[in-house]
Amino acid sequence: MARFQRAPDLAELLTKQPPSFFDRRPDPEVNGEYLHWDDLRHRVPPEGLDHRSWWASILVGRSGLLRTFPLRDVRDEEFVFGMPDSVLRLAFSIERDASGNLELPEDILNRTTRDKYIVSSLIEEAITSSQLEGASTTHVVATQMLETGRAPANHDERMIWNNYRAMEWVRAHLDRPLSPDLVLELHRVVATDALDGGNDGAGRLRRADERVAVVDHDTGEVVHTPPAAATLTERLRTMCAFANGEADERFVHPVIRAILLHYWLAYDHPFIDGNGRTARALFYWSMLRQGYWLAEFLSISRILKKARAQYARAFQLTEDQNDATYFVAHQLRVIRRAIDELRAYLRRKTSEVRDVGAQLKRRSDLNARQLALIADAVKDPDRTWTIQQHQRTSGVVYQTARSDLLGLVKKRFLEKRKVGRSFVFGVPADIERRVKRS
Repeated sequence: MARFQRAPDLAELLTKQPPSFFDRRPDPEVNGEYLHWDDLRHRVPPEGLDHRSWWASILVGRSGLLRTFPLRDVRDEEFVFGMPDSVLRLAFSIERDASGNLELPEDILNRTTRDKYIVSSLIEEAITSSQLEGASTTHVVATQMLETGRAPANHDERMIWNNYRAMEWVRAHLDRPLSPDLVLELHRVVATDALDGGNDGAGRLRRADERVAVVDHDTGEVVHTPPAAATLTERLRTMCAFANGEADERFVHPVIRAILLHYWLAYDHPFIDGNGRTARALFYWSMLRQGYWLAEFLSISRILKKARAQYARAFQLTEDQNDATYFVAHQLRVIRRAIDELRAYLRRKTSEVRDVGAQLKRRSDLNARQLALIADAVKDPDRTWTIQQHQRTSGVVYQTARSDLLGLVKKRFLEKRKVGRSFVFGVPADIERRVKRS
């Protein structure tokens, strides 16, 4: 793999351009992409330009788009971001879909089953956000732990457990503006019992004697050295003011604000561990607080986990030029993909429920939760449930969950057996035949 190449400086490039260079109409993007020099140098330049003059032209085109925001780097130089056409296009589509109706099926708009989808999304984000940071527990085992409420058995499971609690914390604190104390409280939720060497680092900023750096796991190279510990208290105050929209001189699109908040905490790396998980949780806090209710149903970490290298590269490109547009563009694509995958998932689930509903349309004695359970049973015949698990995933009280499951046993859609001191509800071998005959 070719080594990353930092971008040439614009001022130096401009001194080497002929007068005809300045007659061109510069474009900040290449075929709708906000490219960095490291990508551009592999493309064929337009006629009459070499790669360096092409890059200079692009930077000139961007100069009128870029604006500062309060984050500053370790040299006390400002960061910028821009809103080129590709960013505007994605921000508009996310604005439309994440705060609107997205043509959601009736069952997800129904409070009876809405909580089931939310819990499923919280579980997915908790697991994949932890796996991004090295947790190796399998998805099946982690899901079973969270759905049943079983206590974590090891460090990796504790990371996932804490992430789930952090996502619940986000939902519970949307009515409060962000403050340094709230950020520390969130980190305490993320990090307690999930740090090497005990809980001393949970819920506090790193100290000067605690060296923290971001290292490329493949090469061992240090790719980011965060700001000095002595500056973190003031930097955290500034970040919270930005998150709350305090003293902004110009409008910042709410989705962009949430993404910049994600980048900001990751850049500052104010904790000895758990920075990525805390940054992604703050992104959700910002999105939900600013009215993007659909974010409750999205898992950005699941998308990021599929392409870790692109996530890391977005940080690298941004830090090279202090241009957060690279990170913004990457995260907008991630959010857009998460929304599109949610759409596809909902179409599948709606079809499954409708298929089951068509078979059971004469059964007015089954509620929406029970229909969803039967649909899950048909889709996954090896699946099992406990009363506590159904209670947690459906957001109902114990008695309601018990009634749902026992009712399906009585109607012969589930089978009950005792495992240890608890009852487990499983799927009959001939579940499809039972559904068709009902």
